Amino acid sequence: MTQVKNDLLLRTLRGERTERTPVWMMRQAGRYLPDYLKLKEKYSFFERCQNPDLASEITIQPVEQVGVDAAIIFSDILVVPQAMGMEVQMIENKGPLLPDPIKQFSDLDKLVVPDVHESLGYVFDALKLTKQRLEGRVPLIGFAGAPWTLLCYMVQGKGSKTFDEAKAFCYTQPETAHRLLQQITDTTIAYLQGQAAAGADVVQIFDSWGGLLGPEDFENLSMRYIRQIVAAMKNKALTIIFAKGAWHSLDSMAATGAHGLGIDWCIRPGMARQLAGPQCALQGNFDPAKLLSPIPVIRKEVKSMLDAFSGYPHIANLGHGILPNVPVDHARAFVETVKNYQYEPA
Repeated sequence: MTQVKNDLLLRTLRGERTERTPVWMMRQAGRYLPDYLKLKEKYSFFERCQNPDLASEITIQPVEQVGVDAAIIFSDILVVPQAMGMEVQMIENKGPLLPDPIKQFSDLDKLVVPDVHESLGYVFDALKLTKQRLEGRVPLIGFAGAPWTLLCYMVQGKGSKTFDEAKAFCYTQPETAHRLLQQITDTTIAYLQGQAAAGADVVQIFDSWGGLLGPEDFENLSMRYIRQIVAAMKNKALTIIFAKGAWHSLDSMAATGAHGLGIDWCIRPGMARQLAGPQCALQGNFDPAKLLSPIPVIRKEVKSMLDAFSGYPHIANLGHGILPNVPVDHARAFVETVKNYQYEPA
């Protein structure tokens, strides 16, 4: 196994002291990079995901062009519903469409818990190829969607701000909902274990819609399944949970034994630290829209963020994915400010 030369992210997640804060950005591989946009003109979204050579090239672009401390494999959370037998279309400027959503118990017969090596082997191939091409420069992150977030798309059939149909499904057909959540969980465990075996040093669980649930529902419909995934990854890869907006449950996320917790910009770092406890690395929480500010403003705001997280394990990141209209030099300013930051003596 190639030794990782820049292992700041790995050491931070293990709770070790580091000479500076590691930095990467969610959705860093893709939509704001001109070289990615050239590939987008030639290949459809799933062609880009399913071709290991292309996925690997896209994954490495931000390492070389923006200077981040980690690569995250170029893929999508909806490859899991696809592998389970659902049709997933990616509509330009509209987002995902699942034309035949799950509506009742009998619809579960259409789904399989797949052999991930057959249905998702292209992701593992992309990870192996990326690992070779990185030559140990930075760690490689794999990921999957949390079961609750995947259920939202599989039931609603498309993106939504409220996912009220998905929530109604869980409230009116709880037995069906939990059967579906368990099928997604079983698939996700096999998928993430496969990613770790293919070379992912870290895996992140994205619960993009976790914040739509109150604390009790989050425990019942999300946390109990995330817990299974984190437990299954023990000793296989370092783990980060990012449940956007679900800050009310940071304590139970920390209790899973996950190495890092992602937070968005709507919670103060001090409060997040209080809830998560001292051990867990916190990741975040720069508002992606602030990257549209003038560069001097970005530098000032990044320093304020770093000051607020200082003293405990922290990974500098955005509080959600980078926006497509962020200029590359603004993304670079974010990364460079983190790299040049010096803690002020107390």
